[in-house]
Amino acid sequence: MIRIDTNYIVRYLINDNIEMANTAEEILTKRNVFISNEVLAEVVYVLSGVYKISREDISSQLTELVSFENISTSNYKIIKKSLEIFKIKNIDFVDCILCAYSHIDEIITFDKKLNRCIENETDKNNR
Repeated sequence: MIRIDTNYIVRYLINDNIEMANTAEEILTKRNVFISNEVLAEVVYVLSGVYKISREDISSQLTELVSFENISTSNYKIIKKSLEIFKIKNIDFVDCILCAYSHIDEIITFDKKLNRCIENETDKNNR
């Protein structure tokens, strides 16, 4: 299994350097790859902050990427839920991960936006 960094994912998604994008595509589509939460958070930060890509597009692209059979994450269901939350909530991606974890763990925070997200997710679970 290979762990990759942010640059591999960004080059693959942005395709702004053909040589690097092709190398990244070869790895991301043909090798067993692990993508950590930290790397995903940095990818989100770069795509939104540097490349000004919309939350919806980031969510869609990363959801597709982590769905590849050869790609592993720390917890696929949590990452998928985090990306769903990121698409619709105006909170940082790391907070989206914490909010997604609220389905299985108690999360405590002083962050008002994160608390609202957790409350909304709890309400959905109780329906």
